Amino acid sequence: MSTKALIDSAVFNSTTSGRKGLADKLFAHWFSRLVYAQIWEDPQSDLDALQLKPGANILTISSGGCNALAYLSAEPAAVHAVDLNAAHLAMLNMKQMAIKHLPDYQAVLAYLGNANQADNLKRYKRHIRNHLSDDASNFWESRSLSGKARYHYFASEAYQHGLLGNFIGFAHFFVRLMGGDMSQLMQARNLQEQTQLFEKYVAPVFETRLFRLIASQPLALYSLGIPPSQFEALKKDAKQGLHVLFKERMRHLACDFPLDHNCFAQQAFARRYNTRQQTALPLYLQQQHFSSLRQNIDRLHAHHTTLTDFLLGQPRASMDAYLFLDAQDWMDQQQLTELWQEVTRTAAPGAKVVFRTGGSESPLEVQLPADILAAWHTDPQHNRQLYLTDRSAIYGGMHLYTKR
Repeated sequence: MSTKALIDSAVFNSTTSGRKGLADKLFAHWFSRLVYAQIWEDPQSDLDALQLKPGANILTISSGGCNALAYLSAEPAAVHAVDLNAAHLAMLNMKQMAIKHLPDYQAVLAYLGNANQADNLKRYKRHIRNHLSDDASNFWESRSLSGKARYHYFASEAYQHGLLGNFIGFAHFFVRLMGGDMSQLMQARNLQEQTQLFEKYVAPVFETRLFRLIASQPLALYSLGIPPSQFEALKKDAKQGLHVLFKERMRHLACDFPLDHNCFAQQAFARRYNTRQQTALPLYLQQQHFSSLRQNIDRLHAHHTTLTDFLLGQPRASMDAYLFLDAQDWMDQQQLTELWQEVTRTAAPGAKVVFRTGGSESPLEVQLPADILAAWHTDPQHNRQLYLTDRSAIYGGMHLYTKR
């Protein structure tokens, strides 16, 4: 099935009507290209929540691929990365083949970490090109709007591409236009200075009349991957207005974690990874995990399908961990029920599910049938603590469910 057909099947549901129907169509069209060059859910929080034993079978959404690769450090039997968007699977395949075929860690760091060296074109042609899947090769060899083949991204700040990369670039421009400067955060030497610089250079922008107007428009958030249904969940949590909600989430990203331990802040405020500081890199690019990732790289399997359709083909009690990112925010009650019927059937005893939500509340408590919900346990207080550990800081909730 094509990317368009898969995304349409996910976005269009029983809630697609009226003004939301038009918004759903616009979002589906917008989302059918490369959105995330890197992922925006913290894999360290995932691994802390899951407490995986070696040999686990894991299902995750691919997105930019960083987390699917990071889970290989837990010595799983298999990581199955599912995505509706073929561009995301092409990004995953590029990263997977780079880790597998580039000569050493330093070459991988230059290619995937720095992602801005002219020599990366040679690395691609010599070591990666001939190993890509057919679909990934077609994506990377095709030309972008610049007229160059897309593999040139890795010689020109790869993570500044895609809809989210473009959005972050626009955010920097917009904040400067409003008299602020997001890049000033990178001058901070400690958490106290991070807070001071945020209050001086970023926070005031959220109170401007223009930002308040933009924040109220669902279309303005499509490049963040926020569909109309998730926008409604955000509004429910925004008791003081969406501009305040967005400011407090940005504050969490900017002020609550040391910058040299937060790869998400590095991308948000510096628009690149700091390759001179190991702790500032995504988990999958840290040297301490390189050997295990390379050793386990063939345990990663990509699937261009929906979560539910993938699970329909899996045996009963065969999966140990599920990572759904924020995909359930897209679903209506029927879609959610059909997914969790298969999750419950395929879950091994003690299996765990981790997901994020745009709002603070889990949709499962009010939407799943009682018999399905009874098969699972969750602890809202523990979930809140998990949320506070997620360095990406863009969601309202992180939730862990365990099979009884």
